[in-house]
Amino acid sequence: MRLEAKKLGYRYANDAWLFRKFDLSLQQGETVGLVGPSGRGKTTLARILAGYDTPLEGTVMLDGQPLPKRGYHPVQLVFQHPEEAVNPRWRIGRILNEGGQPDPFLLQELGIDQGWLERWPGELSGGELQRFCVARALGPQTRFLIADEMTTMLDAVSQAQVWHSVLAIAKQRNLGLLVISHEPSLIRRLCDRVIEWESLVH
Repeated sequence: MRLEAKKLGYRYANDAWLFRKFDLSLQQGETVGLVGPSGRGKTTLARILAGYDTPLEGTVMLDGQPLPKRGYHPVQLVFQHPEEAVNPRWRIGRILNEGGQPDPFLLQELGIDQGWLERWPGELSGGELQRFCVARALGPQTRFLIADEMTTMLDAVSQAQVWHSVLAIAKQRNLGLLVISHEPSLIRRLCDRVIEWESLVH
């Protein structure tokens, strides 16, 4: 299965284009890094690839077909700030179940204690909450995972633990993984292929 962005363009009203004629291809089983400065539109691109936003130009295709508009989305996005991606009025167990019944192995691999499932998001640390967001995104129907500055807000130890788990799960399940970051060293360490943002933006 392949995720493709073809000739994407996007801008906010009365602003300059964030990007135009943007092409990107990601295969299942491949880990690709997209590196570039902050504030240039990478998060907007991530939202478009995951189906949250619609491009003003171009298309996003999954194996040659438009992204599905209903049901569980096979392209999942993990945001930089986990507290912005969860409903604070839902307990953690309910949040996890959004993507389908979580695999016990997945929870164990991500260091999630079953006892935490009854807690509220505000009762967890940033690192714990981000692990839950990763687990939710890795539902049984996920084929591609987009990690947008996923561990920037975590300490070095938590970063290493989360990335170790995500890469292991992606390999086991043959997922396509797009790692978006402004840190070239992180991208080179994790990815099979590295793309420079500026080389793709016209």
